[in-house]
Amino acid sequence: MVSSFDLHVGTNRLTGPSNSTSPQPDRGIEKCILFLKSYRSEEEPRNSKYMFMLQHISNRRRQTLDISLTDLEEFCVKEEKFRDFVSDVQSNARRYISLFAEAADDVMPESTFAASEEDSFDVLMRQREQAEALNTHQQGDTAQLLPDILRRRFRVYFKPGVKCEMRSIRTIRAADVGHLVTFKGICTRVGDVKPLIEVACFACDGCGFEIYQEVLGETFNPIGKCPSGFCTNRVVPNGQLFLETRASKFIKYQEVRVQELSEDVPIGHIPRSLTVQVKGDLTRSLGPGDIVNITGIFLPKPFTGFKAMQAGLVANTYIEAMAVTQCKTRYSDFSVSPDVLSKLQQLRHEPDIYGSLAQSIAPEIFGHTDIKKALLLLLCGGVKRSLTDGIKIRGDIHICLMGDPGVAKSQLLKHIVTVAPRGVYTTGRGSSGVGLTASVQRDTVTGEMILEGGALVLADNGICCIDEFDKMDESDRTAIHEVMEQQTVSIAKAGITTTLNARTAVLAAANPAYGRYNVYATPQENINLPAALLSRFDLMWLILDTASSEADIALAHHVLHVHREGKPPGLAYSPIILEELRAYIAHARTFDPNVPIELSNYIASAYAEMRQVEIDAGEKAMGYTTARTLLSILRLSEALARLRWADQVIEDDVNEALRLMKMSKVSLEDTLHDANPKLDPVTAVYMV
Repeated sequence: MVSSFDLHVGTNRLTGPSNSTSPQPDRGIEKCILFLKSYRSEEEPRNSKYMFMLQHISNRRRQTLDISLTDLEEFCVKEEKFRDFVSDVQSNARRYISLFAEAADDVMPESTFAASEEDSFDVLMRQREQAEALNTHQQGDTAQLLPDILRRRFRVYFKPGVKCEMRSIRTIRAADVGHLVTFKGICTRVGDVKPLIEVACFACDGCGFEIYQEVLGETFNPIGKCPSGFCTNRVVPNGQLFLETRASKFIKYQEVRVQELSEDVPIGHIPRSLTVQVKGDLTRSLGPGDIVNITGIFLPKPFTGFKAMQAGLVANTYIEAMAVTQCKTRYSDFSVSPDVLSKLQQLRHEPDIYGSLAQSIAPEIFGHTDIKKALLLLLCGGVKRSLTDGIKIRGDIHICLMGDPGVAKSQLLKHIVTVAPRGVYTTGRGSSGVGLTASVQRDTVTGEMILEGGALVLADNGICCIDEFDKMDESDRTAIHEVMEQQTVSIAKAGITTTLNARTAVLAAANPAYGRYNVYATPQENINLPAALLSRFDLMWLILDTASSEADIALAHHVLHVHREGKPPGLAYSPIILEELRAYIAHARTFDPNVPIELSNYIASAYAEMRQVEIDAGEKAMGYTTARTLLSILRLSEALARLRWADQVIEDDVNEALRLMKMSKVSLEDTLHDANPKLDPVTAVYMV
């Protein structure tokens, strides 16, 4: 019985399809040549798009020939004989890459740009062509002919069309082998860029003959005997062949591991992953933690060596990348267009832009206005300082939401992950110390020990949301201490001693020690977190679920409307859409505000007053104020100045930062004030 997997492997070889219905090689090249010569876009109907691209390649100003499937679809609609051309390209992409490359060689225009000086490639090619002409003229040997791939200075890539189906990794199956597929995933491991041999050149030590061997896969059998006429006619044994690395052709090669997104994983299943091979100019376009759309060819890769004996007929699969698109651009790579910038300028001059931006965060969640303002400052962040002696002061803001069950802590965390360009969501019980920082793995290509980043490393220059923070083991929780202050992960495992960057803002959600907050216990007993960890959070927000008839009725109406209509009820403001919110924050992060010397005494007196209030409260103190609290005030003030697109902190920014610190404990204060009047007489007697 032959499986569909075997059938697709057999019909998608480079030597051509085995069925007679597919186009023959000559017909395929004719179609490719006609498309490259004839296609004209609607923007420039006078010039041929791909001939213009080939001219740039000939002038050495471009190294890729990008064939858009959208252009192919438009061309096939006009030409009746090209009706099945797009489907043929998508179902047999590897073969059509070679056909388009051969077609480009045939129609390549002459260079109109005179190179100032020859590079090493030009010198080698000139010497090879002279040797080839001399060899064919004198000996008639064809073994020394240069392969076409050695002459090319470009690579062919297929770019996805507008109608291209976006798939998940789980839906890519054996029937898709050889096909062009587009899927979405998150990069979990990115290997080093290494040279991959594409054309091997062997030199004979007996006659100096050069033989070129094209390498189509990761492994190849080198030529054993010299095929030149001089060596074959000799009575003595043939000369030995040696690999000539300088005359061989290498390309950049990188291996990436892509895992399916958490929302695509069915309940009770584990996420699946695929190996993606990135070559040429696409290398270094992916980083750990990036959420990307990848278009590539789904291909089988048979096992080699000892694994082949165990695997038998089973083959592994991989994706040969054709196009990579970032789903979420990092703030540092975010480019705001002039039209969007003018619209953001109008938003900036609104009366309460600070409140509007905060209310646009999770508008489906009722209330929590000040919490949303704090989360807005978390997205904006403070300014990172690098001192002359090498000490670095972090600018990322850490927030911990601790409260009763059912106050929408997890929903806020989930929404922040979607808003942030780079966000990683994890839970305390499902995370270990190694899973948060880094683990040692064995590289599948080289067999060396490499480091694989955990959640905090994947969230570098982003936000790491940790839910159920109180459920973590104490040994695992200590792994976060270094990340939260020094923003690095130090590793000394399996002979690897290094430091990884983890410049991430931590947003944690936790329940009190008793499940719900016990107003009769001290805050330290309720929070139940070590002081070393508490001092690292810029804001420790306590959220208590207190009973209030008016607030409960308003909350119930809000929830019922969301369940009925699928959107929040009519609000007094219009929420800012997600793309504009990202663009506003990205532009705000380009400012680096500083604190003027006039505010020094004001901030110092406010910090001293906070310390004195904590000393007077004794065991009833609701926080843990240290010198890190002073830095927290500065970071929050700088984030508020960034939201104003200002280069200097003003007194109102400091007052708002101090207000948020006070409001983080206001729900607890209100509960404590109302606790004694609600006691019944019997309880009051036992409380004496």
